[in-house]
Amino acid sequence: MRFFSDNAAAVHPAVFKAMAEADRLDTAYDGDEWSCRLDAAFSTLFEREVTALWVTTGTAANCLALAGMVPPYGGILCHREAHIQVDEAGAPEFFTGGAKLLLVDGPGAKLTVDALEEARSRIRPDVHQVQADALSITNATEYGLTYSAAETQELGDWAKRHGLRFHLDGARFANAVASTGSSVADLTWRAGVDALSFGFVKNGGLSAEALILFDPELADGIRRRRKRSGHLLSKGRYLAAQLLAMVEDGIWLDNGRKANAAARRLAEAAGERLVFPVEANEVFLRVTADEAEALRGKGFDFYDWGIGEARLVTSWDQDMDAVERLARAIEAL
Repeated sequence: MRFFSDNAAAVHPAVFKAMAEADRLDTAYDGDEWSCRLDAAFSTLFEREVTALWVTTGTAANCLALAGMVPPYGGILCHREAHIQVDEAGAPEFFTGGAKLLLVDGPGAKLTVDALEEARSRIRPDVHQVQADALSITNATEYGLTYSAAETQELGDWAKRHGLRFHLDGARFANAVASTGSSVADLTWRAGVDALSFGFVKNGGLSAEALILFDPELADGIRRRRKRSGHLLSKGRYLAAQLLAMVEDGIWLDNGRKANAAARRLAEAAGERLVFPVEANEVFLRVTADEAEALRGKGFDFYDWGIGEARLVTSWDQDMDAVERLARAIEAL
């Protein structure tokens, strides 16, 4: 009964089926039948023309996007708890050639215009300090909170006023869409987002993530960076097939809804123990060390998250019987 991470979830059967169907001779790299269908499939989903590139990891998607937006001497405004800051081992700095992450605070790993404005006001407009070139947010955030379309729009408007590119880390984008009920367009390009890292591995994929570019000027440079960084796979059709299988039949959103529903049941059981509202598929709750061990003693696995806190993550394929058993165990603490 594991609630460690949705990274460990099973692969959706449709993904394996699509990969098997792609297991035949075709053009190498991204000239194959499946890769050539990506732009059209994602353009339909986002209700406008986009460039869709497959990559193998969310880190690659994030960092290729940021490298295409920010010069080596530039800066990226992001939350202090953002994945690009905490969990990517300096990859943004590596891919950009040295761009600096400019860290901003906010509850639940969410950014606000006021916090950004305060952070930007501390940067002198001279050659002695790194200037901000881009804004990066995560939806859903590292603490399971979501940005509404209106909140994203407010941030996008602020970025545009200050001439900043706007990047969205959507490792759990399906969960955010399912939670907010907003369209993918309203949560991205209509709000000013230039590039989206669209997560699939946490949501039933095997080894493919999508980098969606809403600004066509970014596409050529990022394609070249993908090759230069070793992320242009020779048999890219297997990655493209995974993405198409998830997108064309709406599996990506169905899976996000399933994971969110499991998290909501745990949130109901947690009650006042919740550290943050549960808006996606992550549950942070207050437990003592003894209570955490008692839960583990009943067969539940999860991460400790700081002193007196635990993180539970639900997946698209979560056994709802196990979810119910955990909910009852939490209620009994």
